[in-house]
Order: sequence, then structure tokens, then C-alpha cells
Amino acid sequence: MSETSIQPAKHGLHGTIAIPGDKSISHRSIMLSALADTPVEIRNFLPGQDCLSTAAAFQAMGVDVVFVDESKTHLTVTGHGLHGLQEPPHILDAGNSGTTLRLMLGLLSAQPFLTTFTGDASLHQRPMGRVVKPLSQMGAQIYGREGNTKLPLTIVPAAEGLHGITYESPVASAQIKSAILLAGMYAKGDTTVVEPFTSRDHTERMLHAFGVETEKNGTAVTIHSVRAFTAPKSIEVPGDISSAAYWLVAGSIVPQSELLLQNVGMNPTRTGILDVLKAMGADLTYENERESGGEPAVDIRVRTAKLHGTAFGADIMPRLIDEIPVIAVAALLAEGDTRVTGAGELRVKETDRLAALEEIFTRVAPGSIETWEDGFVIHGGTPFHAAACPSYDDHRMAMSTAILGTACAGVTIENGACVNISYPTFYQTLASIQK
Repeated sequence: MSETSIQPAKHGLHGTIAIPGDKSISHRSIMLSALADTPVEIRNFLPGQDCLSTAAAFQAMGVDVVFVDESKTHLTVTGHGLHGLQEPPHILDAGNSGTTLRLMLGLLSAQPFLTTFTGDASLHQRPMGRVVKPLSQMGAQIYGREGNTKLPLTIVPAAEGLHGITYESPVASAQIKSAILLAGMYAKGDTTVVEPFTSRDHTERMLHAFGVETEKNGTAVTIHSVRAFTAPKSIEVPGDISSAAYWLVAGSIVPQSELLLQNVGMNPTRTGILDVLKAMGADLTYENERESGGEPAVDIRVRTAKLHGTAFGADIMPRLIDEIPVIAVAALLAEGDTRVTGAGELRVKETDRLAALEEIFTRVAPGSIETWEDGFVIHGGTPFHAAACPSYDDHRMAMSTAILGTACAGVTIENGACVNISYPTFYQTLASIQK
């Protein structure tokens, strides 16, 4: 297994970083463009392994997906309309991508053909029952391991089609909500998802760009049956705030640093990390505020600041769940304790990220972390040293560990190449801003 060595930054981090396209929006841009009957041009697409899994799945279903440049950030998608998908000739491989699998379970539940999904070892362990349950209530026929909750999963055509439901989701999850809304486009009657807190709304925004309106009432979202799309000619994907998160933290905690992060998506359902960093005392300045691909975007200047501990819980979790590992890194370099609760969802990500944080922080800074079932406390200012750390084949753990090593005494990351899932140029970018 390959190892990636990260050295501490001795002279700060400096430079301008163009943030790669948003992963969530890149997925959805392909999915909805594939259901249109006119070509859609997509720019600043994220060519990570997860998004390429989505592209390959639609190519297998007869959609023309053509990459215009070698970087695979510019492509055109030409579908055959809302009912134009074709039965794939083979099993579809979602790779490591929970977004690909969960959203397409919803979309393909309404199709008149059989589809079978597989994925990598990590995806085989992730819970799909939370999506299968509401889809089954709509009439979907989905079969798989462990009570139809684990890969491989096969979707059989629903004999009587789908019907709308009102579903009270036990968790705030954009993937669950999106799967139900995508199925709801084909269902008889209205489909409503009610969440305990509002989750990311990228699907609703992208649907709007394709002429489909959803209705929001509190934490409930409703979609009506859809006859056809009115597709935009082009989509500009804004930069991924989850990718920007690593540089926001690095620029804040590495002494003598100043970074300019260009084209950061500022969807209000995703900006929890900015709220937390500001509460910790981060020095963030917004420049060039604008709209990109129907989503707000901004350039962010971040400078080194003296951070202090904070506390947050379940109410903000849907807005920053993917950024928790790198927020923990900021907490270690802050003064005082940082306490996080309501983060049980981290147990069922690509790996158990709470257990992973405990292992990595114990190796680098013994005594710095205490965990429990749905959260942890970081004791800021705990002495640290260089260490070898596992990545757990989890891209977000690998990148967070790299930032930890950059700000502390260096680390060696086992299978650090897993960052290719969402940020293929991460290590090159890190090297480019060290002077």
C-alpha cells in the first residue's frame, strides 16, 4: 500500500487556489441533464472518481456523455428525455459513491427496466435501508443483501408504477431527500419529504434550473409529477466548499499564512464551516460575491488567526457534516476545548469517522480527543509529534490528516491516494502553496 509523506509548513501557506467544482452539484448536473432532450454543456465539473462513476452509469443507459477536454472538467450531456433511459447491458458500479447509489436508486425505481448496482468494499458496508424504505413505500421493488439494505442491490420495474407519499425522515439527509424527490418526479400524486432539520438543497435548485418547481414549507419539500424538463443550455458548477474547507482551516492555523480561495460555493445549506470558524475567531474576508450555476459563490481570503474552542451540535450538522474531520484539526490548534455533539451520522460514512478521528488524533497528539457515540471533544493545545496514520481509504480523512501534518509536525498517510475520489489535485495544490 502506498504512503504519502506530509511535511510541516515552515514558512506559512501563500497563494491563490481555484476551488474545484462542487461534488454534490457535479453529480446532479449529470443526472438531470441525462433526463433532458436537448444537449447541456457543463463546466467546472469535478472529475473525481465519485462523479465519474455517475457519468459512467448514465453512459451505460444510453446517454451521450462527452468530455471536451483532457482534464474532464468540461463536458456535454445529451439525453433522450425524461423517459429515455435504456436498460444497462451490465451491472452498474457506483464505486465509492454513496451519492451515485442513493440518488439513482430513487431515479431508477421508476424506470421500466431492471438495474443492478454494485460498488467498492466500503460502499458494500454503507446503509441503504434508509433510502430503500421510503422508496418501497412508494411502490419501488428493490432487492439486496441483509433485508434489501446492502449491496448488491437490484431494482425491478414497479408493476403498478410509483405513487406519491409524505415521508417523515428520521435524519436530515440530502441523499435521502433527493432519492425520494427524484422518484417523486415519476410518481402519481404529490411526494413530500419532511426532515428534522433542512438538509442541503442542491437537488431542489438544480430541478429549478430544469424548469421543475418544488414547494418548501418549513422543513418539508414537495414535488409534483413531472412531464418534461426545460433544460438550460449550460451549467457552471461552483467550487466545492467541502474542498475549500481544507484550505480555510490550513490558512487559519498555519502561522504566517494568507490564501485566496476562488469561486467558493456559498449555498446557505452548506456554509456551516464558515459559521464555526468565525465562532473560533478565524480571519475570513469575502470578495467578488456573485452567482454561479444558480448557486451563490464568492472568493474568500483567509489569514492566520488565533483560534479558540467552541461548541456546536445537531442543529448545524446538516450544513457541515463532511467538514467535521478538518474542523477537528482546527480545534487541536485552537486554545481551549471544542465540543461536538449530534454527529452520529459520521459513524456511517465511508468509514466510521469518529473512530478514525480518535485513532489519528491519539497517534499525533495523545490525550487530545475523547469520543462518544455521536460526538467528541478536542483539547486544544495538546502537544503533538510526527506519526504514521491510516487513511481508512476515506478521502476526507486523508485530506484532513494532511492538513494536520502540515500544521503540526508532519505525518505519513497510508493510502493517501484515496483523495482522488473527490479532489485529485489536492496534494499538488498543497505543495504549490508552501513557500
